[in-house]
Amino acid sequence: MSLKDKAGRIDFKSMSTHPAGSNVDAKPKTAPGAMMAFAADKRSDLLIENDILRTQALKVGELEVRLRDSEREIASWDGAKATRLIDPARIRRSEYANRHELNFRGTEFDQLKAEIANAGGNVQPIKVRPIASTDEEPSYEIVFGHRRHEACRQLGLLVSAMVDNLDDKALFVEMERENRSRKDLSGWEQGVMYQRALDMKLFPSNRKLADAIGVDLGNLGRALSLARLPAEIVSAFNSPLDLQFRWSKPLSESHESDPAGLVGRAKALKATAQTLTAREIFEALLGKGEGVVPYNPHADIVLKHQRKQAAVVSADAKGRTLVRFETSLDDQKRRELAKLIQNFLEA
Repeated sequence: MSLKDKAGRIDFKSMSTHPAGSNVDAKPKTAPGAMMAFAADKRSDLLIENDILRTQALKVGELEVRLRDSEREIASWDGAKATRLIDPARIRRSEYANRHELNFRGTEFDQLKAEIANAGGNVQPIKVRPIASTDEEPSYEIVFGHRRHEACRQLGLLVSAMVDNLDDKALFVEMERENRSRKDLSGWEQGVMYQRALDMKLFPSNRKLADAIGVDLGNLGRALSLARLPAEIVSAFNSPLDLQFRWSKPLSESHESDPAGLVGRAKALKATAQTLTAREIFEALLGKGEGVVPYNPHADIVLKHQRKQAAVVSADAKGRTLVRFETSLDDQKRRELAKLIQNFLEA
């Protein structure tokens, strides 16, 4: 059948897109014209379908971008620990804790506690690990966040905490690094923590410990020197937090060369009623302080109660010990004192 015959059989009237009664001629006058009209309509349908497919492709592209964004968001949370609210009473301090109790009072701690109270809880979660419990309620040990935990405990608030299963070495490393990045630990506090880790065999040597926590080996050694000072020397200061890294070497050398003299001066400083700065105490321990009473084995020992002088233990010219109270004692108190002295003599 020829192309002309095929065109003649097409019902173009039924394919017309023009409304009935319009002035547009519904039927092309020639067969080639009819074919061109048919082709034009088909092309129009293809263009419409192409537009639909293009729109769908754009939507697929948008979905792929959103999918990739979601995957990146999920990846950013990989390894993240969920937080939970825990009763502070269920959480204990770590045996490796490097925060001295003096950190739980004072202006800075009061400010931290006020911030937590205003927020209704600790915004920055602490970290804990589960430990064996004797009852149905789980118990936890602090990895880091001792000050935040104590603030919540004092305020009667639940503490926000991340829970993670850590061994002792991992707990120690995380605690040390977290606390070092926050409120600076004193040299003495760091030394006590390092010494405890070595005593408990968490690390075989100073170098292995320094490598694990990322600190300078020399600074670690100075901190350990402070922690190893006799208790009499540490207690000569108003607070062990006053001990500074740069004092470790001279104090250690003085203890090695003249241990009796250093300890004696420390005891004398402890007994004196003088109010000295940390620097003045350090110089007095080395025998360099001005206006400080030198060490005297028979020097008066001042006893204080509620920060006030309450009694003095002294020695007379013959070395006999005398005890003098700042206030009078009634008969019952004198009898109690006599009993204590009797027990002391018998011991």
